[in-house]
Amino acid sequence: MGNSNRAIIINIAFVLIGLIYIVRLFMLQVVDPSYKFYAESNTQRKLTQYPSRGLIYDRNGKLLVANQPVYDLMIVPREVAPFDTLAFSQALGLPLEQVRKLFQEVRNNLRSRKISSFKPSVFYKQLSAEQYAVLQEQLYLFKGFFAQRRTVRKYEYPLAAHVFGYVAETNENHLKNDAYYSLGDYTGISGIERSYEHFLRGQKGARYILVDVHGREKGPMRGGRLDTAAVAGKDVTLTLDIDLQAYGELLMQNKSGSVVAIEPSTGEILSLVSSPGYDPALLIGRERSRNFPALVTDSLSPLLNRAIMSGYPPGSTFKTVMALVAMQEGVVRSSTSHVCNNGFHARGIHVGCHPHRSPISLVPSLSNSCNAYYCYAFRDVLDNPVHGSPKVGLDRWSSYLHNFGFGQRLGSDFFNENPGFVPNSEYFNRLYRGSWGSLTVISLSIGQGELLTTPIQMANMTAAIANRGWYHTPHVVKAIENDTIPSRFKEKHHTGIDSIHFEPVIEGMEQAILGEIGGTARLARIPGIEVCGKTGTAQNPHGENHSIFVAFAPKDNPKIAIAVYVENAGYGSSWAAPIASLMIEKYLTEQIHPSRNWLEQRMLNANFIDAQQE
Repeated sequence: MGNSNRAIIINIAFVLIGLIYIVRLFMLQVVDPSYKFYAESNTQRKLTQYPSRGLIYDRNGKLLVANQPVYDLMIVPREVAPFDTLAFSQALGLPLEQVRKLFQEVRNNLRSRKISSFKPSVFYKQLSAEQYAVLQEQLYLFKGFFAQRRTVRKYEYPLAAHVFGYVAETNENHLKNDAYYSLGDYTGISGIERSYEHFLRGQKGARYILVDVHGREKGPMRGGRLDTAAVAGKDVTLTLDIDLQAYGELLMQNKSGSVVAIEPSTGEILSLVSSPGYDPALLIGRERSRNFPALVTDSLSPLLNRAIMSGYPPGSTFKTVMALVAMQEGVVRSSTSHVCNNGFHARGIHVGCHPHRSPISLVPSLSNSCNAYYCYAFRDVLDNPVHGSPKVGLDRWSSYLHNFGFGQRLGSDFFNENPGFVPNSEYFNRLYRGSWGSLTVISLSIGQGELLTTPIQMANMTAAIANRGWYHTPHVVKAIENDTIPSRFKEKHHTGIDSIHFEPVIEGMEQAILGEIGGTARLARIPGIEVCGKTGTAQNPHGENHSIFVAFAPKDNPKIAIAVYVENAGYGSSWAAPIASLMIEKYLTEQIHPSRNWLEQRMLNANFIDAQQE
């Protein structure tokens, strides 16, 4: 090859190399500016702007849950330079040994690659505003650290913890299932904080700032043009009446159990009490890590939301539904009478009953709470010849109960509802190997045996009776800012019982309180208010029986339906009925009649928890 050809090849090579450099520089500087941002990374910082969670109000506009500022101390490990650790611990207000442990955690996380040495990570969570004010003056001395503002919940009342739920740090499932969350973010864990998380959490923003070699802020990057503002979460209005809630929690102090009150016409929950409860402020911020284990291990289970999670036999309160099913099935009329010889007797089976007149018809059977009457009614439903067998009859009975919302989750805005239990023929076929009849399962007739319901289901049943045959799904959120509540809360659910059958049942419930033809709930009588109710005493194999009462008022155009359970308290007439009537009176009149002050004091002073622990 001649010298001229060799020179041409060399020139071409130089030209090509030059073109490659020119194109590459053009790509870096014009088309792809990312490298320029990498070059700027030593002098810039991205700060996540965390939104304030939506505020929570009660049905009357009273603020229940607000926000308060806290500050996370962030660390960028590669930027940390040697400094006085003692001065650092004093600025943070922490013991030196704890600060050393925090640095060891950072080193461990770097080794396991849980964090990056180039990116900010949380060094110490949730400094109070007071702690941050002290630290801020000295923060420039500690290169590689900066503070990031957040908010945590602030509760205006030490009430309704089971309704609100609590907020805590996200776990791996949250990070995996929702791209919104990053390591160290917070989310609703229980209550409406969880159910309405997508509305309450808002939208994160970002702020890009320039920093000097000491990590001190020098101003916004590019004049703030890259910044995005955080969008606050949507405010939520609850159906709760916080004054009624406060009164319910006061009445239930030193007692285990629950109260659920519902507005029948809407399904709105007016009060939801689970006792023992706890102050929701115990699970805020750094205090949560200390308080949560104590609540979890407390033998009284204050974290358990008994109103929606505890399954109890409904006891004699169930006789209202049993009467309705029997009438709908055509085996009982309001004039139908049965004999009660101190209970029900058939083929060696005995179900006891307290003394009352006999024979007895439907209305007084409710007001006197006759066990025998409902044993006969239940047996007539199951053994009705039109069904062909008790198994078919029981399944028909079960289907009515499902229509009332039993044996299934109601679909409220609490994610962890207990469905309770309604047995069917398949269940008893397995239990008795197909050999059983109506007498085998006769205890179901009076709300005992295998039947289990939750307090919210019982309050819902009472609302359905008050409405003469229908209900709205119970719910605790009334409105969401610039949005709508789930449509399922607007739908009517029908029980499958003709409205005409409710009148004798309601009359029996009214007579239970008036006491004109017997009456097991005369302590629930309220001056000037027509109250309809039914007592119950649920058998408890682990101790004293549970006291139960359901009621609604007024009789016509009812405004409140309520279910009260007081565990290990004995008869429903003694404790649950007075508590329910006081709640009804407080809601409808805002005060307790002077003639009932003694009853109020008796309820307030009762202590069943200490009695159980002795």
